[in-house]
Amino acid sequence: MTAALLAPALVVPTQAAAATAAVQRVEWLSDRRVAMWVFSPAMNTPIQVQMLLARDWNSHPDATFPLLLMLDGLRAQDDENGWTKDADAEVFYADKNVNVVLPVGGQASWYSDWISPDNGFTYKWETFLTKELIPVLERDWRTSQVRGVQGLSMGGTAAMNLAGRNPGLMKYAASYSGLLTTTTLGMPQAIQFANKDAGGFDAGAMWGPPGGPEWAAHDPYLLAEKLAGVSMYVSSGSGLAGTHDQLSTMPLISENWAGTGLEILARMSTENFVAKLEKLSIPVQANYRPAGTHTWPYWDFEMRQSWPQAAAALGTDPGGTDCTLGGAIEAVATAAGWLGGCLTAEYPAAGGVVQDFRNGRVFHSAATGAHAVAGRIGGTYAGVGGPDSPLGLPTGGEHGLPDNRGRMQTFEHGSIYWTPATGAHVVRGAILDAWGRQGFEGGPAGYPVAAEAPTPSREGSVQSFEHGPIFYSAATGAHRLEGFILDKYAELGFENSPLGFPVAEEAPLKDFGRYARFEGGNIYWSPLSGAWSVRHGALADAWGAQGFENGRLGYPVSDEFTVPGGTQQNFQTGFIVMRDGKSEVHGV
Repeated sequence: MTAALLAPALVVPTQAAAATAAVQRVEWLSDRRVAMWVFSPAMNTPIQVQMLLARDWNSHPDATFPLLLMLDGLRAQDDENGWTKDADAEVFYADKNVNVVLPVGGQASWYSDWISPDNGFTYKWETFLTKELIPVLERDWRTSQVRGVQGLSMGGTAAMNLAGRNPGLMKYAASYSGLLTTTTLGMPQAIQFANKDAGGFDAGAMWGPPGGPEWAAHDPYLLAEKLAGVSMYVSSGSGLAGTHDQLSTMPLISENWAGTGLEILARMSTENFVAKLEKLSIPVQANYRPAGTHTWPYWDFEMRQSWPQAAAALGTDPGGTDCTLGGAIEAVATAAGWLGGCLTAEYPAAGGVVQDFRNGRVFHSAATGAHAVAGRIGGTYAGVGGPDSPLGLPTGGEHGLPDNRGRMQTFEHGSIYWTPATGAHVVRGAILDAWGRQGFEGGPAGYPVAAEAPTPSREGSVQSFEHGPIFYSAATGAHRLEGFILDKYAELGFENSPLGFPVAEEAPLKDFGRYARFEGGNIYWSPLSGAWSVRHGALADAWGAQGFENGRLGYPVSDEFTVPGGTQQNFQTGFIVMRDGKSEVHGV
């Protein structure tokens, strides 16, 4: 087993390390969409951030790419950013050469640092986004120092605030239906109402009482002078019903009353903001639409309309490719229409070639043939290192399994299995062989639920399955444990205990009992006696001389423990004491 295949482990920061933001966990959702949990010292909690990796991420492994931060609206949820959940950002940016960064969560936060905790949250979003997250992305995720930010509604306000409050941080900022004057007459009250409506948050905990300094410090209108030099794009509808609205009984008015009112507010504040910029001779691209309410289809439209300006400000091409198809890869791509159009030309990959498509990749070598890798399996494959990992190249296509629960794909040196409930995980080497002998996913272990991981103190590895882990070491091989025996093994300290690694599969005993053998002893279990260890040595030999569980003492009912002058272990109908190397067998 090799550590090269291991997914990043969950790391809980210690107090000494708590001042440093760091990625705690990574989940690859596809070969170019990643979810990561970044510990925020400011908020003292991990924050999920998803990334849509640049078009050339795979084909140019040494390149860095501009950052485009996309901020959510007032009702941001904790499972996924609205730009991928409610809009089509993943598809739109597939052929764009930027790292799109999508923070998850922050409902009613306005992506700012709050004065005090509220509603169970300690919001320090500005610190997280500008001082904690960006260094992580530049250090570990090939992100350059060329940055832009855009958002809708609350996120549009925050985009301008982040750019204005952090001069030089952003080259581009865009607001779609943002409230760009937060201190004008009635606006603080509107924001307070909105925060209460979206999760029960108090705007006073955010920026203090209206008229206070923090409200002024978070008003894009008042920050206008500090936005000089930033390429800006702002837009708003009129509040009238547009092509994406359902008409009410009133002419030109949408059934979405809240969306109508919010868009009118956004339009008024955006116009005031633009007027201030014009007075300061600061350029801005303003787009006032004749119709449209405060809803996602219009923001998706503005995302697309603003991209040419964003691309120019970020110094990247506007997207699209002139790649062509040929040979064995063309045959696979043609048959798998779901792959979409190509994004790159063919490029080398571990003795073969690969070509990237909108929805996956196709690998080819003379030895393995041509096969598409996509989706969650493709994400896991990318996450472990793709063809340069010990898995090697794919040897077959992804296919469903007989239980209709999962899917799998084979590679030169292992396989990846996936179900919606368990995720996608590599299984390889001795663990794959042991799992296979038990029937793979159809056997007692079920599907893998985690990546193979090294055992912490002894050389070996372990992989968890639905119904128990498989432990491996070079000396003992790979063996699965489950149930009460596994619980006892855990209580003793797993492989770090005197028992060491398991050396055989669990086996049945009398009276519905079971036992498992280990390097340093055995664990026995029965319904009446429970699970207990018996370590190798003179005491175990003495029990064996009585016939083990079949003898007059029966099953153990305790672990070995110290008594004056020796050690003792209790059994169902007696006990054994060891003193001075001699055993004393006591029957009841």
